[in-house]
Amino acid sequence: MNRRAKAIMFQGTGSGVGKSIVAAAMCRALARRGIKVAPFKAQNMALNSFVTADGKEMGRAQVFQAEACGLLPDIRMNPVLLKPSADSKSQVILMGEPSEHLAAARYYERSELHWQVVCQAYDSLAAEFDAIVLEGAGSPAEINLQKTDIVNMRMANYAGAGVVIIADIDKGGVFAAMKGTYDLIPPEYRHLLKGFLINKFRGDVRLLRPGIKMFRKIVPIPVMGVLPWFTDIHVDEEDGVFVENLVSRGPAGDLRISVVKLPRISNFTDFAPLSLEPGVDLRLASTWKEAEESHVIIIPGTKATISDLEFLRNTGWVRMFDRFLSNRGLLVGICGGYQMLGMTIRDDSGTDGTPGTYAGLGYLPVHTVMRHKKTLRQVILNISSRAFGQAPIKISGYEIHMGDTCHAGDSANKTSTELEDIGLGKGLGPQTGLFDIEQGVMGTYIHGIFDNDEFRQVFLDHARQRHGLPPHISGLKYREFRTAQFDRLADWIEKSSRIDTMIELMDS
Repeated sequence: MNRRAKAIMFQGTGSGVGKSIVAAAMCRALARRGIKVAPFKAQNMALNSFVTADGKEMGRAQVFQAEACGLLPDIRMNPVLLKPSADSKSQVILMGEPSEHLAAARYYERSELHWQVVCQAYDSLAAEFDAIVLEGAGSPAEINLQKTDIVNMRMANYAGAGVVIIADIDKGGVFAAMKGTYDLIPPEYRHLLKGFLINKFRGDVRLLRPGIKMFRKIVPIPVMGVLPWFTDIHVDEEDGVFVENLVSRGPAGDLRISVVKLPRISNFTDFAPLSLEPGVDLRLASTWKEAEESHVIIIPGTKATISDLEFLRNTGWVRMFDRFLSNRGLLVGICGGYQMLGMTIRDDSGTDGTPGTYAGLGYLPVHTVMRHKKTLRQVILNISSRAFGQAPIKISGYEIHMGDTCHAGDSANKTSTELEDIGLGKGLGPQTGLFDIEQGVMGTYIHGIFDNDEFRQVFLDHARQRHGLPPHISGLKYREFRTAQFDRLADWIEKSSRIDTMIELMDS
């Protein structure tokens, strides 16, 4: 096997300890040293996904890490993606293509098939790069899953990667978590363990050092760093962490935006740029009462459009939307949220749940038909609306959805403005979006729409204008801002860990 890449792997004592962020920081640190480096995660479970330039779907965490390396996302970086569609069932994405929906037990029965996919993807990637930074999933100490685990120790062994275990001290019991993880890793893999990183530390590190010294007498591998808690670096965090932290990072602003916390919310990084805008107060609303004082309400993407639509009906959101719109509020739906805003959602084969035709919220004159084939594509659009000024605005983004949406005949409101896909031509493919200016309802399939600086500015000022608020020019250049954050992330790990030792591990 011709594999020339050196490798290091970050695993964790559990989920949410910061594996994705540490891996991204390491990617950036290596890239700054002139090393040709790429990220890799064999299997990712997330509802936050991205579409590559060739129309393949992968997890956002590896997209973030690729960006840290200065690379375009490549499906080989995340060959297996699981998108939960129910409490014990997930859609399986293999090499960027939807494969099937499987219950957990059935998925693990196919671990050897998926393992072959993973190995082929890794070999191909490792042949092109000098170094690979691998990320594990959950914990390698889940003894009930170790026989079918393709993402932790088995993957490290295949890649010849030294493993650094990350532990979250903010959860408490950090030494017990590290010792327990070490003890439960199968003996045949224990030689791969090279060190620990203690993450999310707050306080005086001198108070922790005696414990680290004592721990070294118990476990024969070192603690290679204590990484401080940070709130001043903007990163794409893990799914659950990001959702809970979806709030403005600055002082409360003049414009209040609420994102509905749907049970199956997905692609929540769509709203990250809004959280950085001065003068914007962004909140995640679990109940309609939490959104009552908002100027803008966003219904986000979802992995289960029909059931989340019923959630809105059963929890009082729909009645609140009616009042909200009558008071000049701006209601926005993205992807599944856009489908909900239409007249009907037809699902003849049960792609999204129980077969049938379901009434939408009725705010936009469109119908959606669920399909088995998923739409996966990057798009470049020119949009022109009197709400946003006369000159067309060029935006880019990507689409991930199961349904096709079309106009409800000629009854479409004349004040609505179609977002025309210039890559396909008007009238071809699913409709990309619709904006009813008078009613104050906008729907679009475009993920990443708020990453576009010009669009974000005119959108926010239109929302302000609806409520008599003055315009606010922030000057935020979102993509430039993200680039700067990667360097700050690399500084963070370099200052707080034995990074040269970790790099040396890749040569051993």
